[in-house]
Amino acid sequence: MFTGIVQAVGKIKSREERGGDVRLHIEARGLDLNRVSVGDSIAINGCCLTVIEKHAQSFVTDASRETLALTTLGNLKAGTPVNLETSLTLATPLGGHLVLGHVDGVGTVQSRREDARSVRFEIEAPAELAHYIARKGSVCVDGVSLTVNGINGKLFDVNIIPHTLEHSVLGHWQPGTRVNLEVDLLARYLERLIHPDSKP
Repeated sequence: MFTGIVQAVGKIKSREERGGDVRLHIEARGLDLNRVSVGDSIAINGCCLTVIEKHAQSFVTDASRETLALTTLGNLKAGTPVNLETSLTLATPLGGHLVLGHVDGVGTVQSRREDARSVRFEIEAPAELAHYIARKGSVCVDGVSLTVNGINGKLFDVNIIPHTLEHSVLGHWQPGTRVNLEVDLLARYLERLIHPDSKP
């Protein structure tokens, strides 16, 4: 489980195809790997993956075919920057919201415009996820906990402050960028309670 507060921006060091799966070697300068062990989870652009090797300033992880199909990780190439967050502990401040690292779908940035010192992005969510996203609710985008400013059908917009732009990959977003989305956990459970026979 995570908080959606990016701890460091890493970089894909190498990508190796392995029988339909992909092995990623990720440079993680700025991330405290001293508290990370093999077998631990790290969120990479919001996707929870297991550390299978650890080095001084990098780690290695495998992404399954399922993960590659349902997230943007299949598009990662050597040199691509990625948001990184280690899993939370009971002593971790919950600065964002509870995030599982289980990506629900992929959205697309539709527009980017300056808004004072911040940048406002409009993102289109897949139709099956749009109803989980509410104005002033939380959504996790590429591993970042964000507040939804407004919604318009499948579109929602978020306002990104300078600090977040500088310390995450969000500053690289442009119209057409595909992003990982995880909707609010409470919204999913609430739907299940209200509509117990609905399809998962």
